[in-house]
Amino acid sequence: MLKEGDIMENKQFKTESNRLMDLMINSIYTNKEIFLREIISNASDAMDKMYYIALTDDKINFNKDDYYIRISLDKENRTITIEDHGIGMDKKELEDNLGTIAKSGSLDFKNNNSKDKDDNHQIIGQFGVGFYSAFMVAKKIEVLTKSYKSDKAYLWVSEEAKDYNISESKKDDFGTIITLSLKDNTDDENYDEFLDEYKIKSLVKRYSNYIRYPIKMLVEKTKPSKDSTDENPKFETYKEDEVLNSMVPLWRKNKNELKEEDYNNFYNERHYGYDKPLSYLHLNLEGNVSFKAVLYIPSQRPFDFFNVDRKKGLELYSNGVMIMENCEELLPDYLSFVKGVCDSEDISLNISREMLQNTRELRLIRRSIEKKVFEELKRLFKDKREDYIKFFQNFGVILKSGAYANFGQDADKLKDFLIYKTTKRDYISLEEYIKDIKPDQKYIYYATGESVDQIKELPQIKSIMDKDYEVLLFDDPIDEFVVKVLRTYGEKEFKSISQAEESSDKDKDESNEDSKLLSSMKDILKDEVVDVKENKNLTTDAAFLSSQGEISIDMEKTLAHMPGQEGFKAEKVLEINPKHVAFKKLKDFEKTDKDKFKLYTELLYNCARLIAGLDIDDPVDFSRNIGKLL
Repeated sequence: MLKEGDIMENKQFKTESNRLMDLMINSIYTNKEIFLREIISNASDAMDKMYYIALTDDKINFNKDDYYIRISLDKENRTITIEDHGIGMDKKELEDNLGTIAKSGSLDFKNNNSKDKDDNHQIIGQFGVGFYSAFMVAKKIEVLTKSYKSDKAYLWVSEEAKDYNISESKKDDFGTIITLSLKDNTDDENYDEFLDEYKIKSLVKRYSNYIRYPIKMLVEKTKPSKDSTDENPKFETYKEDEVLNSMVPLWRKNKNELKEEDYNNFYNERHYGYDKPLSYLHLNLEGNVSFKAVLYIPSQRPFDFFNVDRKKGLELYSNGVMIMENCEELLPDYLSFVKGVCDSEDISLNISREMLQNTRELRLIRRSIEKKVFEELKRLFKDKREDYIKFFQNFGVILKSGAYANFGQDADKLKDFLIYKTTKRDYISLEEYIKDIKPDQKYIYYATGESVDQIKELPQIKSIMDKDYEVLLFDDPIDEFVVKVLRTYGEKEFKSISQAEESSDKDKDESNEDSKLLSSMKDILKDEVVDVKENKNLTTDAAFLSSQGEISIDMEKTLAHMPGQEGFKAEKVLEINPKHVAFKKLKDFEKTDKDKFKLYTELLYNCARLIAGLDIDDPVDFSRNIGKLL
C-alpha cells in the first residue's frame, strides 16, 4: 500500500494517442488565453456541486462567503495558481476525470443527480476537456485536491501532457488547487504576459465576468507613504485583495429593478456604440430552449457597417461564461444591425466551449430573437414613427437586401417593414399605399432615379400624377430589385412608370406616314433601341426612354457597376411626343433633308439617354451636333 508522499508509477492517458492529445491542445483550442476561462469555469462548477449537495445533505453547511475562486501569480517561479473551495476529487475521480480525455465529470454528476434540479446552479463544466487547454501555456500542471467526503488529499502531476502520476498529499480543507508552471518564452511566444496582473484582470473581465462566485486576486497598488508631503510626494506599494468579476450580469437581473439609464450604460460599456440606442429588448424566454438576452437597435449606423470584415452577431454566453464574442448564427443577415448579448444554459458544447456541437438550440433561439425584433420594429412604426423612419434611413438597406437575397426567400416576412417616399407622402408602408389606392388603379406604380427631386422631374411621371395616382419614389438602386422579387403586394402588380405600355388600338391609330417615320428613326438608331413609338401622354418633353422585359434602365445602370454583370442591357424603347415641335421638325426633315432627319433623331435619342441618367457613347459628337443645330 502506498504511504503518504509516495509517488505512484507514471500512467499513460487512456486515449493512448499523442496525436489526439496534440489535437486537443493545439488545434481545438485556437486561442491560448481561454485556458483561464476553462479553469475558472471548472472551479465554479465544483462549487455549484457543493451547493447542490448541501441542498440534499443536512450535515453540510453551505456558507456562501467561503466560496470564491482565488488566482495567485508567482513571477519568480513563473506559476499561476487557481484555487477553489469546491467538491474536490478523490483518487478514482482524479483518475477518471483527468486521466481520460473527453471525460466530463460535470456531465456525469448532472446525469446522476438529475432529480430536483436547481435552476440557479446549472453545471456547465467539462472537467477533463477544458482542463487540457492549460497545456497551451503550461509545461507542467499540478492538481492538489481533496474530496469533501474523504480524509485524504491527492496530487496529480503531468508534464507536457505526455503522462501523469497521482500521489497522496496534504491539504487542510476540501477543494482543488491547480498550479500551472508556464512554458519557456520563445521568439514567437511570450508566456510571461500571463503573470501580469493587468492581463489576468482583463481576461477575467472578458471571459468570466459573470461567474456567480467572486474571483479574487492580490493586486499591487500604491498609496502615499507616511513621509510624503505636497512638496516631496512619495509612494509605497502594497497588496490588496480585489474581486475581479462583477458576478451578476444585467440580463439576469429583474427588469423591474432596472431603468433605461442602466440599459444605456450597458450599451456603452459593451462598446455596442457611442450613440444612445433607439430601442432595447430584455428577454427571458423559456420553452424548448431557454435563454436570456438584452438586445439593442442602434440609433446610428456604425461607420464600418458595410465593411466586409466587420464582425456581426451577438455575444453568446452559456450560464454567464462567454462562448463567442460574435455569434453570427443567432441573427439572420437582415437583422445584423442588432447588438446585444444572449445567454443560454441549453446550448450544447462540443469538446471546448468555443465549438458549438448542435445548431438546433441556436436555430430555436434565433427564431425567437427574430420574432421579438420584428415585434419591436412593428411597435416602433406604429407608436414612434419618427424613430422608425430614423432607423430605416440607417438600416433599411439591410432589410431590402434581405428581401432580395436568395431569390426572395425572405421577402414575404420583410416586405411590411419597407417604407418609401411617394409623390404624395413622406415615407409610407406598402400596406398604407394599398389602403389608399384609387379604385380604378390597376398597378402599384413606382419610379426610379438617383434622387427624389430628379425622379419627380421625369417626363413620364407627369401623366401618372395627372390621374391622381400615387407613385413610389425609388432613389436606392436596390429598390427596383426588391419589387422585381416581390412582383405583387395585396394582389396588385408593381409597375415601373418607365416600363413601355402595351400598344392599344388607340395608340396604333397613327398615319402610315407617321409609322414610316418611326420605322426610319429605328433604322437610324439600329440596335440602340428595340422600338420607336409615339406617346400621346407626354406633355412638355419631346422624348424619353422606356424599357421592355425584366431589366429596366435603372437596373442596367446598377448592374454596370457590379463586377461580372456589365453585359446586361435593358431593351430600350424611344417614345416620342407627337405634339412637340421637335416631332413636326422630324416630319419636315424626313421629306426634305435626310441628314437633318438623322441629326434630329440622334439628338433626341441622346437627350432621352441623359434624362434617363445614361452615358452618351460619343459626347464629342453629341456636342458637335448641338452646335450644328444652333
